[in-house]
Amino acid sequence: MGRYVLHGNPPLEVNLRHSARARRLSLRVSRLDGAVTLTLPRGVLAAQGIAFTEERADWVRAQVAQIGPVERVGIGGALPFGGVRHEIGQWSGRGVRHHAGRIEIGAGVRAPAKAVQGFLKARARDALAAASDRYAAELGVRYSVLSLRDTRSRWGSCSSDGRLMYSWRLVMAPPEVLDYVAAHEVCHLLEMHHGAAFWRRVESVMPDYATHRAWLRREGDALLRIRFDD
Repeated sequence: MGRYVLHGNPPLEVNLRHSARARRLSLRVSRLDGAVTLTLPRGVLAAQGIAFTEERADWVRAQVAQIGPVERVGIGGALPFGGVRHEIGQWSGRGVRHHAGRIEIGAGVRAPAKAVQGFLKARARDALAAASDRYAAELGVRYSVLSLRDTRSRWGSCSSDGRLMYSWRLVMAPPEVLDYVAAHEVCHLLEMHHGAAFWRRVESVMPDYATHRAWLRREGDALLRIRFDD
């Protein structure tokens, strides 16, 4: 993969990616960090791709301008938990705790951001397991495995053999949004598609699902831009 700079205000670095499967030139701006990628099909020269990008420079800059800033987790900062912004502080004990509307990190913790990430993952597993169990019981179905990942393209998935997968970052969203994703995936145990029958099934267990779905579309990218790097 090569790179070139799209000059202007501001100058932007563009990643050049060659793909044997691509059928045409395409530009993509990452919703997470604003990274710009130009994909070149087989046989297309880099110079052609650069010209293609230059013609669309205004569009590229407009897309990048819409990307919010990356947030890094650390003591003195803040992050959402259960849909509510929490300050990150310290306490004299060990590990990470949720106390008095704050996320507090033990004084002896050497990697605070990773410790907070571990705390969130544990809370996410508990919340998503409880929600999945509740909707599975309501619908009279069972799932085989529940796993958590740090996905970028989807908040959850359901396989044909009953495996449920969720993004642990859902624990930072409002509880009803987390519940919506659990309801959505459990409904896939009965309807492995996104047709009308599926959405009727979702509505049967969560009549206001559209509100929570819209929240994810509107606010979800901000959760993905939170970094847990010490």
